Amino acid sequence: MKRLAPLLLSLTLAAVLATPLTAAPAAPAAPAAPAGDRSPSAALAGAVSTVTGIAISPLLGTSVYGAYLNVTAKDAAARAQLPWFAQWGFFLPALLIIGVCAAKDSLGAVLPPGFKKPLDVLETMENKASGLVAAGAVIPLTMGTLSKLLAGGSTAAADPGFSAAGLAMLSGPHPDLAWLLNLLTVPFGVAMFALVWMASHAINVLILLSPWGAIDAALKAMRAGLLGLLTLAATINPWVGAALSLVVIVVAYFVAGWAFRLTVFGSVFCWDFFTVRRRRFVPAENDNPVFAGANLAGVPPRTYGRLVRRTAGALEFIYRPWLVLPERRAAVPVPPAQLAVGRGLFFSSLSAEAVGTLFLLPPRYRGHEDVVARAYLLGGGVKDAGLRRAWSVLKELFGGAATRTQLG
Repeated sequence: MKRLAPLLLSLTLAAVLATPLTAAPAAPAAPAAPAGDRSPSAALAGAVSTVTGIAISPLLGTSVYGAYLNVTAKDAAARAQLPWFAQWGFFLPALLIIGVCAAKDSLGAVLPPGFKKPLDVLETMENKASGLVAAGAVIPLTMGTLSKLLAGGSTAAADPGFSAAGLAMLSGPHPDLAWLLNLLTVPFGVAMFALVWMASHAINVLILLSPWGAIDAALKAMRAGLLGLLTLAATINPWVGAALSLVVIVVAYFVAGWAFRLTVFGSVFCWDFFTVRRRRFVPAENDNPVFAGANLAGVPPRTYGRLVRRTAGALEFIYRPWLVLPERRAAVPVPPAQLAVGRGLFFSSLSAEAVGTLFLLPPRYRGHEDVVARAYLLGGGVKDAGLRRAWSVLKELFGGAATRTQLG
């Protein structure tokens, strides 16, 4: 199954890119462009702003974009022909969900993380689901409309000059070139969306890792502020909005590796959490999946791989960059006798006093820390860490019996 994972990932990505090519919008849902400007470059500027805005927050961006199309429709007949995301049955419930999430974040700033964390996991899963829907449906619809504009298909009647300019060199009946342009514009739009969405989705994963609600609220406010700035810029002048979008896309490109690792970590975290996988999981005696910590030299933090104990007793981390590139290996800089399992409230870690945290264990290992310590011959045994350690200290402070751990 592990050997099939790269193939399944590649097929999934191919399906996301290829399937939308056959989709066509029921009615034009044209990207915003300067008033009276029907040039292809103006339509492209509007499309770039639209795709970037939806990628920053898929559910919010899709619902607001749909509401905008609905409100600006000429009449009831035109409104009925709009895509599904521009109908009241979609964007009104979506906006209500967004309101509930905002209320959760506001209350979460004063609540302990244990009360808010399950809701953060739910929101992270919602962001993944809405991102997949946007990548597979909303973005292709938007880019498909752009293709029709570039080919002169949906503007010929309203602007014969535009159609003639695009097809001046053809004689006889004008062929429909939208399908050909879809082969270029749809993958281009999905690629832009994927880059920006991954960088934005990393904020949801950071919230999962954050122990304090105030930090969560600050991260959400930063993302909402960027989306608001982009929307305002595109409303005032789509060219300014497109320029700001390009800046966002370039930044997302340079942080793509960091965002991808966070996305993988968040996906594994959510899967383990909601499927309660720890009840069905038993750590192997060797070769277990883990994430690299911040102090494993030469390996980016949160890289997904396997921790292996060699015959001589030394530990080695084996991983594939981007999950599919050639395999790499990194030696653990300290012997197992100096390592300990830090048992956290939501997930645990492997660390050494000399170097700090070396590995993060997915939530499936909760309750199995003793097995991990024995399997890898860890001399430090199991200790409370993070919020769990803080809770033990509080119990001791107020006279309760703190949890005792057996070392070595």
